[in-house]
Parts: sequence; C-alpha cells; structure tokens
Amino acid sequence: METDLDRLHAAMNAASEDDAARLAFYGRLADAELFLLLTEEPLGDTIEPALFDLEEGRVALAFDTEARLAAFAEGPAPYAALPGRVVAQLLSAQRLGLGFNVAVAPSAILLSADALGWLAGALGQAPVEAVARPVAYGPPAGVPPALLAALDDKLARLAGLAARAHLVAVTWEGGGQGHLLVIEDARRGAEPALAKAVSEALVFSGIEAGALDVTFLGSGDPALGPIARRALTFVLPAAAVETAQVLGPAAPGTDPARPPRLR
Repeated sequence: METDLDRLHAAMNAASEDDAARLAFYGRLADAELFLLLTEEPLGDTIEPALFDLEEGRVALAFDTEARLAAFAEGPAPYAALPGRVVAQLLSAQRLGLGFNVAVAPSAILLSADALGWLAGALGQAPVEAVARPVAYGPPAGVPPALLAALDDKLARLAGLAARAHLVAVTWEGGGQGHLLVIEDARRGAEPALAKAVSEALVFSGIEAGALDVTFLGSGDPALGPIARRALTFVLPAAAVETAQVLGPAAPGTDPARPPRLR
C-alpha cells in the first residue's frame, strides 16, 4: 500500500531541484510515526537501535509501517514506535544517520547524520513572542500556495486542539503589514504547540524570509467576527474519542515529559 511518504518521496525525486518538494518530504517525515528497529525490546525508557556500518557512517533503520519493518526483518522484530521528530533528535545527537524504508519500499532513502542534524535544528526553532496592535484586517492576498498547503496539512493533524484557524491580511499600528493566523477556541494549554506547528508549516513550505503571525481568540470575542468575515478559514478536525487503556506503562517516546534514551 502506498503511503504519504512514498508519494512525497516520488515528488521529491521527480523535481530534484525543487526545494519545496524536498522540504515537504522532510516535514511529513517529522510528523510521521516511525518504527525504529531495535536490538531488543525496550527496557523502561531506554532503547537500543540496531545500527549498521555503511561507507556513509553508522545508521539506524526506521520504517513508516510495521509491515515494512517486518518485511525487512523477515519476521517479528523489536521496535519502538516514535514520532519522526523524536527519531531525528535522538539520532542526530549521537551523530547517527537513518536508513528509511530500506529495501522494502520505493521511498527508501539514506539520511546522513548532517541531514538529521539539519532536520532536528529546523524542528527546534521556537516562535518568537511579540506584542503588537492590529488596526485593520482584509482578505489574505498573495499567500504562496505552498504555504496554504502546508498550513492545511499541519492543521489537519492537530485534531481537538482548536476549532478553527482564520488567515487574514493585517495592518499593524505603525503601518506594518503582513498576515495573521487567528486560532479560535484553542484548548487550554495547547497554544504553544499550535504556534509551533504554524512555525513549522512556514519552515517546511520552502518560503524564504516568510513570516506569519499567530494569535488566539475565543469564539465569543467580539474581535473574531470582523476577522472571520474576511478570512480564509481552516476547520480543525474534532478529537477522536478513545477508550482509556490500562495495559501498562506508556511506550518510550509517547510521553513528551519522558523522551526515550538511547543505549
């Protein structure tokens, strides 16, 4: 079965000089759940990736489906299911590369330690807080299609964190102009994650020297009406209802407060 990363990898190969296609692949890789091949089952928060010595250096192996990992291993094998961003951070810190979907999919690619270091650095950029007063709003104009697509994709993956996001052109006090994304009814405490997601959408859209401001308003705020009437609106999906599980401790990497440790 073809995956999103297969399609993005094919698009990247078909347009080798297109930075936007390459960034789209890396951005999705960061958001994807990857299955990292281990030497043995995880011990608490500690994992030991299976490492392979290549001419390019030592690499770990990860796959975008369990079936692909099993196909490579020719049967059941220990693994850790981790977000791609966590894999990039863990491996780059140890100067390790990553073999992705090696020998089992058309999207097979070898990412060097330097490439993972770049990805971890891009993901580590934090939004900068600022205070400014808007004086006028208008319909968004001249927004690159790549940024709109990146926002749509990123926001669709943030189920339950907010109701909607409204993109408008804005004029600031003092005459500055730009674009503003107004996030409506953000879940309490989710604001930093939402702002970070928008920042990543900008980074991985390939827009050079781009900027997009973000603010948060409740649905009852009187300022929201004039904004929504002029905006391009993204509707975020509702959170899926999940049955509580009491099957044991969380798997390594699933608790942001307790990242896994490499051994």
